[in-house]
Amino acid sequence: FPPLRPAGGTMSVVEHVREMAAAGLHSNVRLLSGLLLTMSGNNPELFSPSQKYQLLVYHADSLFHDKEYRNAVSKYTMALQQKKALSKTSKVRPSTGNAASTPQSQCLPSEIEVKYKMAECYTMLKQDKDAIAILDGIPSRQRTPKINMMLANLYKKAGQERSSVTSYKEVLRQCPLALDAILGLLSLSVKGAEVASMTINIIQSIPNLDWLSVWIKAYAFVHTGDNTRAINTICSLEKKSLLRDNVDLLGSLADLYFRAGDNKNSILKFEQAQMLDPYLIKGMDVYGYLLAREGRLEDVENLGCRLFNISDQHAEPWVVSGCHSFYSKRYSRALYLGAKAIQLNSNSVQALLLKGAALRNMGRVQEAIIHFREAIRLAPCRLDCYEGLIECYLASNSIREAMVMANNVYKTLGANAQTLTLLATVCLEDPVTQEKAKTLLDKALTQRPDYIKAVVKKAELLSREQKYEDGIALLRNALANQSDCVLHRILGDFLVAVNEYQEAMDQYSIALSLDPNDQKSLEGLQKMEKEESPTDATQEEDVDDMEGSGEEGDLEGSDSEAAQWADQEQWFGMQ
Repeated sequence: FPPLRPAGGTMSVVEHVREMAAAGLHSNVRLLSGLLLTMSGNNPELFSPSQKYQLLVYHADSLFHDKEYRNAVSKYTMALQQKKALSKTSKVRPSTGNAASTPQSQCLPSEIEVKYKMAECYTMLKQDKDAIAILDGIPSRQRTPKINMMLANLYKKAGQERSSVTSYKEVLRQCPLALDAILGLLSLSVKGAEVASMTINIIQSIPNLDWLSVWIKAYAFVHTGDNTRAINTICSLEKKSLLRDNVDLLGSLADLYFRAGDNKNSILKFEQAQMLDPYLIKGMDVYGYLLAREGRLEDVENLGCRLFNISDQHAEPWVVSGCHSFYSKRYSRALYLGAKAIQLNSNSVQALLLKGAALRNMGRVQEAIIHFREAIRLAPCRLDCYEGLIECYLASNSIREAMVMANNVYKTLGANAQTLTLLATVCLEDPVTQEKAKTLLDKALTQRPDYIKAVVKKAELLSREQKYEDGIALLRNALANQSDCVLHRILGDFLVAVNEYQEAMDQYSIALSLDPNDQKSLEGLQKMEKEESPTDATQEEDVDDMEGSGEEGDLEGSDSEAAQWADQEQWFGMQ
């Protein structure tokens, strides 16, 4: 039985709707409010303007809960029009003498809250401009922290950086511990010291918050692309007993090691985070990509299945499964899964990279370029985004564009082993810049002797010069402290060139034990088994082929596979 008014008398039917809405009985609210709105339409005198406003808002809220966003927007719009009419009548008749109208007006749904819900609907419908317009219409003084936060994110996405910074700062003024707003400011190049100054009072007034200034400093390094200092600062935080085993910090560390090209430590940190939180989704797309690159496709498949059991409404499970398909050379399937991931999260950098790589390997280079450019826009400090774009330029023989981009990356992200190697990769494509490539690779290997991409490119250069003994020494040195499929395979190629056939077979076998899908190692081993001594032509073919890292793959089978994939669209519940 519904509760009675304290002062006596039963509640109105609109108050019953309000109580059900407050109790979370959305399906009940939807049915009853729908019937009452029909009654109101047939008899306009049945409900007062304020009651009609309430019914429209509660009905729209129930539609929002059912994810019928377009329908909800239309009802919210009608509610705001009703509220406008209500405001006009209250101005014309400031006092009706009805004492009951005062408490009723006090419990009317907030017009600002209605506009916020409308903006949420628009974002779900991917109509960001409409969302910005509706929130912009709210006077600054009336904007709540969540409105400012939504506006800041929308402005950032739209490229309106100044407005975004202003909104994030307003969030921090109202809520100085809004850490995501802090990350938003740092991502927009606001200095760490300026951001820290906005939280200094709260840090000094609350105990056990002394770590926050270090946390801000760490993520300031992250957003300026200073991976080494970011790693050191987060490690210092993570070692503190109170923040030890924090999943977010471990995830950030894993991502930073990945950006720095330290895949081994990245995988270790992802595994550590995953053990602490078996339901972790964030960052698992990068983890899956790293496992796939290492040829651990069974682990990738298991990870994908586990993530789908956690949630199929996030991009990460689709990206992980896409990586499995990509490294199994099923590019059309990888393309489909990448597109699905982008549909779920248009800001997923890993999904854009997956789709771009699939398009490139299917020969659709211009479409791939669009995806890599978008990835760069979203993550300007991530080198792999630039690598994907430069590979596209090289694939289409646009060496000049590749050189311009590689030089820009070198200047923007600084001279480290990764940027030096990327620039050297482009220089290797032009006979005029071979010596420059050699100098750049030597610098990269001086900084990081174990950096695999630099070792691979230096080996490629040595093979061109037929300096096989130097190449063997380089590869043995690189393999002293790590084991990598590509390095073992290239060492096999070099050993064939100097007639060390037995050890070459051993190296190919090791490569295949690390990645059973490595086609080039398999081909090398098969040639060794078929021929007692390879011809010079075969040697040359092997050496010319050795640069790939298993990423690029050939294009065969794409068309027939597309038809096969069309028959499998029920996979993962897709209809």
